[in-house]
Amino acid sequence: MRATFMYGAGDVRVETVPDPVISLPTDALVRVTATTICGTDLWDYAAMAPGGEPARMGHEFVGVVEETGAEVRTVRRGDLVIAPWAISDGTCEFCREGKNVSCENFSMWNLVPDEGGQAEAVRVPLADGTLVRVPAGVDAALLPSLLTLSDVYGTGHHGAVAGGVRPGSTVTVIGDGAVGLLAVLSARQLGAERIVLMGRHPARTDLGRDFGATDVVAARGTEGVEQVRALTGGHGTSVVIEAVGSRTAYDQAVGVVRSGGVISRVGVPQYDEAPIGIESLFFRNVALTGGSASTRAYIEELLPAILDGTVEPGRVFDAETDLAGVPDGYRDMADRRRLKVLVRP
Repeated sequence: MRATFMYGAGDVRVETVPDPVISLPTDALVRVTATTICGTDLWDYAAMAPGGEPARMGHEFVGVVEETGAEVRTVRRGDLVIAPWAISDGTCEFCREGKNVSCENFSMWNLVPDEGGQAEAVRVPLADGTLVRVPAGVDAALLPSLLTLSDVYGTGHHGAVAGGVRPGSTVTVIGDGAVGLLAVLSARQLGAERIVLMGRHPARTDLGRDFGATDVVAARGTEGVEQVRALTGGHGTSVVIEAVGSRTAYDQAVGVVRSGGVISRVGVPQYDEAPIGIESLFFRNVALTGGSASTRAYIEELLPAILDGTVEPGRVFDAETDLAGVPDGYRDMADRRRLKVLVRP
């Protein structure tokens, strides 16, 4: 079969590898029907040092179960399943609390030897705890939206939930990538009254307005902070969802959050230090929350609205390709020519 590897910054290749096989009784083999490139993949695409072992790529996919190990009980051959970005057993105390990313047997696709979602097939460890079965007979047109449940929709939703968004909330979302746009959608679903989207790509921010943003601020840095504060009576918003992961985005979050408010950080941080001290957060009684999203725990909650057509998070995909086009997909996303590329192996 074919699978995607990253050899270094800007060097993505699709190569032929052996087909996956069941190695443990808790495994399942899944034929991938849709996968994608994540914004977090682009950090490595920009900076991965060459010369080491190539990395198998892809942590978001939907597919059909081809085979299961002897101990797998919740999925069977022929089931359409969603694979979240995190692997979890579903039975430990953290999983039972909905904290799958803290699972005692937690893993990620880039930590599983010889497996990755940007491929024709995947061996899924801990299949019962990881995979979520989709009801039979689902319209194929829903596949892009189902794919968002593996990561970006669940992560955007986590940002809104962790931030405490509720009816009447004022929210700023920093970042017009897929997670940011779906954080807008999630904030609207949770009843936010005003949602300011900070982004500078009109095609994306227009989609953000469709998802529920009431205002768009294209400026960054101090100017952007001043514009958000001007829109909110000088005080900022009660919730800020930081969906980028850069230090500049975090600094913007500190600048636009209302005193007594919450910063919910779901963009994977690409920095080691950030201001959390006496002037930045402490005296202002600002809470800092967020973190990696246990998207597995949100899938059952978010799935019905996709199935009945209430929401269409798959609109974040603005290009489609097969596996051969994945290297170009990385390039297009890195160059901001595309928001998110859907891959059908």
